[in-house]
Amino acid sequence: MTATMIGVIGGSGLYQIDGLEDARWQAIDTPWGAPSDEILTGTLGGVPMAFLPRHGRGHVHSPTTVPYRANIDALKRLGVTDVVSVSACGSFREEYAPGHFVVVDQFIDRTNARERSFFGTGCVAHVSIAHPTCARLSRTCLNAAQAAGITVHDGGTYLAMEGPQFSSVAESRMFRAWGADVIGMTNMPEARLAREAELCYASIAMVTDYDSWHPDHGAVDITDIIATLTGNAGKGRALARGLPDRLGPDRAPCPCGCDRALDHAILTAPEKRDPDVVARLDSVAGRVLRG
Repeated sequence: MTATMIGVIGGSGLYQIDGLEDARWQAIDTPWGAPSDEILTGTLGGVPMAFLPRHGRGHVHSPTTVPYRANIDALKRLGVTDVVSVSACGSFREEYAPGHFVVVDQFIDRTNARERSFFGTGCVAHVSIAHPTCARLSRTCLNAAQAAGITVHDGGTYLAMEGPQFSSVAESRMFRAWGADVIGMTNMPEARLAREAELCYASIAMVTDYDSWHPDHGAVDITDIIATLTGNAGKGRALARGLPDRLGPDRAPCPCGCDRALDHAILTAPEKRDPDVVARLDSVAGRVLRG
């Protein structure tokens, strides 16, 4: 058994967690640079928690410039075991209406200007993201959302686009045809990196609007979207408050194998590994590199 520590990465509209005891903001240094902001740490229900505003307080990072590697490394460095990503999204499905939540279980990655891996020349590794989210943690988030009275959909495919512009009508229709359910700009490469760092990862997409495919999209006033975003943030905080009781202070090995993702992933022979690269990977992959 290991100790549980829950990390929440908050997206647009979610900038805090209510009720943290002994809360304080901590600056964390990583080999990948500074994370998006200081990290708020504390305890809730006797379980340590960490909150990281993905875009920084005041929303200073665009989806492309978010320091994803530094964010995941910093959470791992703090001792986080379970990462819950909360982000705003558009919907491709009539039934996934504004104000609803979606527990994402698949991704289509259309980003093209971001570093996608901790590994590379000097230490090569390949992990599987066939199932990019943790089923155990996702189920916990689903239960917490239901208990909070949130309308939540179990499962959905998230189309990650580069942005910062929103999609054209033609793109939106194409993404729907591909089978995507929601669209956002931030869950990739975040989910990839969490898997490389052997962290359980769950994605909660908060629907704010229908994407441009919807015939009534142009009739929606921006004030309505902002009101939905504000309401979703309150629901997101309620969901986060329900996680400690459900996860508990102690955790067994992940039944999905998220915490052992690197067991057979590193291909570079030990004598060929670049010492500087290995040193940079100490927090993320030290379990296998030091073994």
